[in-house]
Amino acid sequence: MIPNHVGIIVDGNGRWATKQRKSRSEGHAAGAKNLDVLCEYIFNKGVKVLSLYVFSTENFKRSDEEVNYLMDLFVKKFKQDFKKFSKKGIKIVFSGRREPLRKEILDIIDDITLKTQDNDKGILNFCLNYGGHAEIIDACKKIIKDNIAVEQLDDMMFAKYLYNDLPNLDLLIRTGGELRISNFMLWQVAYAEFYFTDTLFPDFKKEEFDKALESFNKRERRFGGINYEKKNN
Repeated sequence: MIPNHVGIIVDGNGRWATKQRKSRSEGHAAGAKNLDVLCEYIFNKGVKVLSLYVFSTENFKRSDEEVNYLMDLFVKKFKQDFKKFSKKGIKIVFSGRREPLRKEILDIIDDITLKTQDNDKGILNFCLNYGGHAEIIDACKKIIKDNIAVEQLDDMMFAKYLYNDLPNLDLLIRTGGELRISNFMLWQVAYAEFYFTDTLFPDFKKEEFDKALESFNKRERRFGGINYEKKNN
């Protein structure tokens, strides 16, 4: 079975670079290059929604040099990804706070979102300047602003106020050996299966993704004690 929505916490670029005796910037470039091939492979496998945790709200605490390099890399990659995935009918969306992203990035985000909004072959969700706590807080603020009555508020209503109204995660992958989710999609991860690997992201190739799928398919998914597969057959 292929999961409908896969999330990847992209981790380990810097440590990969250290092991290779390269700069952290070279590690991020290697991770971005791997992402090119991996995203296409994941969609070809039949995944419909792919969420990538590429930059958290906390990442702005890194050095100005590293942050500026990453922002330049995002500009370059978003332009390339837009052209490639748009041709394949993939809708590209972005999750995260706009502040303090620079205007150049915001303009690209808005342009890509608009130009791919009608694509229906899949969804690629870049989580940039993203935090799960921030997303829930921002959703609450929008609900209050819209004067939503308490009686109207339920899971489905709340989900529509998140950065993007996407299906819940089925499979969450974290590369790099850390065993935590680091504030990623806290609402959407409620019933996800977790897959942690020591493989650093630049080395997380197609074969490594297939291992994650194999692990996913060995699990018996349960929602409140109900077997997910049996319920949906």
